[in-house]
Amino acid sequence: MSLPTTRHVPVAIIGGGQAGLSMSACLQQAGIGHIVFEKHRAMHVWQTRRWDSFCLVTPNWQCALPGHPYDGDDPHGFMTKPEIVAWLERFRRKVNPPLREGVTVRLVKPRPQGGYLLRYEVAGEPGLHECTADQVVVASGGYHLPIVPRMAERLPASVRQLHSEQYHNAAELPPGAVLVVGSGQSGAQIAEDLHLAGRQVVLAVGDAPRCARFYRGRDVVDWLADMGYYDMPVGQHPLREGVRDNTNHYVTGRDGGRDIDLRRFALQGMQLHGALHAVEPQDDGDVLLRFKPGLAEVLDRADATYNGINASIDQYIERMGLQAPPPSRYEPVWQPGEEPLTLSLQQAGIGSVVWCIGFAPDFGWLDAPVFNGRGQPQHERGVTALPGLYFLGLPWLHTWGSGRFSGVARDAQHLAEVIAGERSTQAPATLPAAVPG
Repeated sequence: MSLPTTRHVPVAIIGGGQAGLSMSACLQQAGIGHIVFEKHRAMHVWQTRRWDSFCLVTPNWQCALPGHPYDGDDPHGFMTKPEIVAWLERFRRKVNPPLREGVTVRLVKPRPQGGYLLRYEVAGEPGLHECTADQVVVASGGYHLPIVPRMAERLPASVRQLHSEQYHNAAELPPGAVLVVGSGQSGAQIAEDLHLAGRQVVLAVGDAPRCARFYRGRDVVDWLADMGYYDMPVGQHPLREGVRDNTNHYVTGRDGGRDIDLRRFALQGMQLHGALHAVEPQDDGDVLLRFKPGLAEVLDRADATYNGINASIDQYIERMGLQAPPPSRYEPVWQPGEEPLTLSLQQAGIGSVVWCIGFAPDFGWLDAPVFNGRGQPQHERGVTALPGLYFLGLPWLHTWGSGRFSGVARDAQHLAEVIAGERSTQAPATLPAAVPG
């Protein structure tokens, strides 16, 4: 789709993922004109930045985009990558958004006379284009820049390095052991994928918590939903806005869903170490990997979270007088012995490294005073202090589900109502001159 013949659009949506298209669906329902700007292709992250065996870690029934709930026959299952892509494509066709793909927004800034100026590049066209908008919704998410530490530069060129978003399967990696750095959702699941493929895995364990897949006869997500956890707004969470910094619990929906137990992996031959601390080239050409101490404590904390969530379910069952299978408590199946804090790259036979330590946000193109000292957007349920500027699709924007398929529709509807309310008080905009494209 090309831009309108004028250089003005009522609402500009930056990002064509599930958040941007959800916003489009809600604005269409409200009769508000808009355009969705997408740097690549709509939903491209799900097609290009997920490994082959990727599947949801939350049950399918939680998938509910605007007017597009889960439409398969396995609500308590976990969609695989091809199923997710197909479900999202059906959503895109249903919404039929005013979408401009291949557009990279380089600048958004407030205009003195009101509204916003946008500068953007169009794939295959020279130079920068401009347009104005009354309101802007930033729906590009918060996971922009893959984090790879500077210590990666000290690894030899013979070792293949890739970030979790670049990993597809075990077969694409060169022979040898694989060092997986980080044990959040991606790290734990990629380590499992490699382990199941028969690869020797060395896992540098981070401080991520874990939870059970099933407990007392039901998926833990089902219990937590009944307990109201997924409806809890960030302002009522014990950590308040600090919950936005939390690492996600590791668990999997693979093969119908199961726990991820790093201790059990260790029993089966996976090498567990503490967090990777340093990479030190040696005079003999080898490289020494240094790990932080405290692996046992990290595993214990993850298990404490696991048992704590289950204990809260126990309390709920008792309080509500529900019938359920008896409670249980996870007991460690493996304990680290004398913890090795160094590892020779050559002796371990490591041929590749997968960095699974997350992403950093990149809002450098947004020239607006709405960020805190850490570069994070400041907002209340996506509404910033700057009139007409909003965020959508960020983790814990309002609830746990805000950055997921389960909560983004509710947030998009809320913003659509705010946008409609603000537009009802605005004077009609003057349309600037036409622009190429």
